[in-house]
Amino acid sequence: MKITKIKLAYRIVIDNTSSFLWDKYVFEDTFKEYQMQSQQFNSAANPKNTFRELLSENEKAKQLHFLTGIAANGYVEQLKGNFHRVTDVLGSNYFPFINYQLDIINTDISDRSKHKIGITFYSPLLTYFGIIEGNYLVSKNIENVNEYETMLFPVQNNLSICLIQTED
Repeated sequence: MKITKIKLAYRIVIDNTSSFLWDKYVFEDTFKEYQMQSQQFNSAANPKNTFRELLSENEKAKQLHFLTGIAANGYVEQLKGNFHRVTDVLGSNYFPFINYQLDIINTDISDRSKHKIGITFYSPLLTYFGIIEGNYLVSKNIENVNEYETMLFPVQNNLSICLIQTED
C-alpha cells in the first residue's frame, strides 16, 4: 500500500477586532514587543511608523517577524499542542500542532488599531487517506500498519496541506 504523509497548516489573523480573549492578549503583547524591537531597526534621523515603511528602508527589519513572535510564545505554549478552534467532525479531536510561525501583516507604532499579525500552526506528520465528503481523512499514526485510528478535519478556509511526503 502506498502511504502518503502530510502536514497541515492552519492560519489565524489577529487584529484589534479579534473577539477571542487569547487573541486579545496576543494582540496586546505582540504590539508592545513590536514597539520595543522596532527601535533597533528604525533610524533616529528619519523614523518610520509602519512596519511596511520600515521594511522598505531596512531589509534587516524582517527579523521583526521572529522578534515580535517571541511575545506570543507563552500563549502558544498554553495551548499544549492542540488548537481548540479547529475540531474534527466529531468535535472530539483538536487540530494538533508541533510548531508555529508568526508574521506581521502590518503595524504602526503610533496607532495600535493598525496592528495586524498572522499565526500559522503546523501539524505533525499525519498519514493522509484523502478527502472524503469535504473532510481530510488523516491519522496521527504514521507507521505502515494494517489499522489506523483516524480523524476527519473539515476542509475550510485557512486550513491547508503544506507538505506532502509519499512512500512506496
